[in-house]
Amino acid sequence: MPRMLDVSEDVRAEIGDAEADRLLVGDNAPGSYDCTSCRTPGDSEQERTSTVLFVGDETAVLAFAHATCIPSQVVQVAEEQLQGAVRSITGSEQGEPDRTTPEQAVLGITSGLVLIDDELHPALVVEPTGAIARPGTDGSGGDEFLQLLLEQSFRPVHRMDQVPEVLHGWSILLAMGQLHAVLQPGTGGGAPVAWWQAHAPLQVTEGWRTAANKSQTVLVYAAPAGSIGQQPREDLLRDALEKAAAGGLLVAAAMPLAGT
Repeated sequence: MPRMLDVSEDVRAEIGDAEADRLLVGDNAPGSYDCTSCRTPGDSEQERTSTVLFVGDETAVLAFAHATCIPSQVVQVAEEQLQGAVRSITGSEQGEPDRTTPEQAVLGITSGLVLIDDELHPALVVEPTGAIARPGTDGSGGDEFLQLLLEQSFRPVHRMDQVPEVLHGWSILLAMGQLHAVLQPGTGGGAPVAWWQAHAPLQVTEGWRTAANKSQTVLVYAAPAGSIGQQPREDLLRDALEKAAAGGLLVAAAMPLAGT
C-alpha cells in the first residue's frame, strides 16, 4: 500500500531515484515508526511522514518523522555518533547502514511570540530530541543540557514575567525573513560559529519577523527533552513554558538579531 511519504530532493539525491521511488510506493518504508523528532509513534499509512537521512562520513541512516514536526531533509552528524547509534540499534560492530531511527539527539527549535508586560517578544524555544551528554563523556552522567547552557551564561527562568538578560556574543541569524542559525562566540575571540544551524532556512510568521525587526532582540528559551513538546498554538506553548519554569527546567537568554 502506498505510504504518505515526503521525500525531499536532497534526500532523493542521496539515496537515488530507485530507492526513493520504492519508498513512495510502499517498499522499504515502515507502516508505524517512532518519530525521530518528537519520539512519539507515527503511521505512514495514515499521516504525512517525512524521510530524514542522517549522514556521517561513511554511514547513512534513514529515519522517519511526522511531517508536522520536521520536513524531509538530510542531516549531517558526526560519524562516531552515527556509528554508535547503529551499533546500539543493530548489535553490529560493522556499522552497516540501517533503516532504523538513530538515537542521536538533535536540537529542535520552535518560534513563537511571548507576551511580557503587555508587549509581544519574538522567541525561540529550543528542546533536544533526547538527552544531551557532556562532550567527551559516555552519557552516564545523565542529561546535562541545562547545565551546559548555564555554563554558557544562560539564566534559569522561574516565571515568564521578565525579559531574560542579553547574552553577549550570541546572536540570531535571520536572512530574507527566514531563520538560519543561532550563533555563539568563536573560541579565542574568533568569528562566531553556529550553535544551531537550520539544514534548510526555517520560515517564521510575519508577526514574529515584525516583532524581531522592531526589538532587534530574540528571546531564546531552552528546556530538556520532553519538557515542552510540539505545541500547535502559542497559548499552549506559553503554558508549557510556564510549567517547565515552575519545575526548574527552563533557562533563557536574550540575543541580538543579525540580519533582517
